[in-house]
Amino acid sequence: MPEPNDTHSKGNIVMVTDGASIPDPREWRLINAWSIALVGAVCALFALCLLWPDPYLRILLYLPDGVVVTFKITVMSICCAVPLGLLTGLGRISRNRAINLLASTYVEVIRGIPLLVQLFYIYYALSRFFQISGITSAVIAISVCYGAYMGEVFRAGIMAISKGQSEAARSLGFNRFQTMFYVVLPQAWRTILPPVGNECIAMLKDTSLVSIMAVPDIMQRARSFVGTTYLYFETYTVIALIYLIITLALSKAVSIMESRLNYYDGK
Repeated sequence: MPEPNDTHSKGNIVMVTDGASIPDPREWRLINAWSIALVGAVCALFALCLLWPDPYLRILLYLPDGVVVTFKITVMSICCAVPLGLLTGLGRISRNRAINLLASTYVEVIRGIPLLVQLFYIYYALSRFFQISGITSAVIAISVCYGAYMGEVFRAGIMAISKGQSEAARSLGFNRFQTMFYVVLPQAWRTILPPVGNECIAMLKDTSLVSIMAVPDIMQRARSFVGTTYLYFETYTVIALIYLIITLALSKAVSIMESRLNYYDGK
């Protein structure tokens, strides 16, 4: 997964990742790139299943179990990666040298190893010492990997908040913990949400890698279907459309959440 770039400019952060593009919540046009992509994908999938039910509808009906497993892995990984990313981001800006060094080393090491290698290492290499199920290995690897990337997102978001906010909170008697969690993070979250949402969507896409461990996700179900029918073009066309629809829907959900935050902040 490519390394995200963070740029500071007048308190704003630009995060570039391989996730889906989050629609601009201020853009309410009926026809835009997001709506064209989503409607096109849905119509294409519907047309294929309607015109050629065999094999397209048969393929689609073979995949629901894989979709459930994919979402299960994604949700569990998000629940682990976001807190880990927050702790890592706080560690990266900590004044304690030991904590800062530990967090920085974790980020550098994990970002230097491809996610696929981490999956192989946890599932196959560590099996020499203890057995871990495929789903558990997938959640651990994805959480650890994306925790490092999200750590940089949280760090950049926190640093984008003016130091005057912290100084004002401390002058009111807040300690460092209260200043961070009651003053800085609530303001930083509006900036952090889009890139964190982007990382979560990228996380869902990267769950396709767990098929190498025979975890019955969408890709593994597709490979199983292809292994008996040899319908490569038809099967992977359906898979591509399903992933596209899911990621577009999730990107819109993140956009709605962002617009709600801006609304409550009076922006």
